Amino acid sequence: MKPVLVIRHSKTEGAGFFGTFLDQKQIPWCMICIDEGYVLPVDISAYSGLVMMGGSMSVNDNLPWIEQELKLIQQAITKKLPILGHCLGGQLISKALGAIVSANPVKEFGWSNVHANEIPEAINLFGACEFESFHWHGETFALPIGAKHLLSSEYCNNQAYQIDNILAFQCHIEMTEDMVQTWCNQGADELVEFSASPGVQQANQILQNLGERIANLNNIAANVYSHWIKALN
Repeated sequence: MKPVLVIRHSKTEGAGFFGTFLDQKQIPWCMICIDEGYVLPVDISAYSGLVMMGGSMSVNDNLPWIEQELKLIQQAITKKLPILGHCLGGQLISKALGAIVSANPVKEFGWSNVHANEIPEAINLFGACEFESFHWHGETFALPIGAKHLLSSEYCNNQAYQIDNILAFQCHIEMTEDMVQTWCNQGADELVEFSASPGVQQANQILQNLGERIANLNNIAANVYSHWIKALN
């Protein structure tokens, strides 16, 4: 099998549990680190799937690699490769599909429930009508044409969608305990700055019962990823 290509945009927002899952399933993968100046391939043909992780930047920023990454996503769409995006990654998929990415009404940092729509695709992926996910974003995507709306939350309507073998998430299902702790440490000033937002928790709330929360989220993510890898070849 050709490897899955994972694109990292920020050092603290790597493959997380998704990388662990691929290793457990003995699926080859490699990671290109935009944050370290790695150059994106111009041809997706060497890969079986394309995955984008999160990042603090906006897809609307004037950064040289964004247009290159959008073209790579569009190429993967044309070739009907399985594509998966987490937060910024989901926003990049949306922009590549012609949808608008804009400011969310409120910042959303920490844990909150997401609600699965009562459609077969959502039930198949998440199994439950509601689960607790992790969030760290100030922007959100509109749904591209043809998207099946999978998830919503109290403060962000478009939390996930599916188009054929494309899955885009606004929330972070890839989290590990180390990632959450690192984000709380490095984002401490941000948590204070936006503490008035109803969607923003403080570090003591975010870290409460962290092991249990991550275990539950990993179970959800494992089911999602198990369905996604079925399209790899």
